[in-house]
Amino acid sequence: MSISPEKEKAIAERMTRLGISEDDLRETFVRSSGPGGQNVNKTSTCVHLVHLPSGLFVKCQQDRSQTVNRLLARRLLLDRIERLKTGQISAEKARTEKIRRQKRRRSKRAQEKTLELKHRQSEKKKLRGKIGGEDS
Repeated sequence: MSISPEKEKAIAERMTRLGISEDDLRETFVRSSGPGGQNVNKTSTCVHLVHLPSGLFVKCQQDRSQTVNRLLARRLLLDRIERLKTGQISAEKARTEKIRRQKRRRSKRAQEKTLELKHRQSEKKKLRGKIGGEDS
């Protein structure tokens, strides 16, 4: 399976725009796993791509073709580098950390404190009841 020259050109333009050269990348090929039969078992179609200056890496085995996986790996790596340069990664990390904190179970002490505050509030509300008796 071949890749269109337009896609290759787009990747090359994006790499130059981000200031990344082919020398900055280390590309290795390993055997894929999963569906694909004999082709996957015999050939090294999984692409492991490392950006040496930043240390970022991606592993791509989405397709049975090594050439397609090479393009997809480059695209994924460029996405990550772009997010790193624009500062989106820190925003994403902050968002995921916030969600993790929200989902985390509260400590016993925090639960007791919340219950105590609720009891106090209910006591205050009880005091707001009618003062006089029933015989008005």
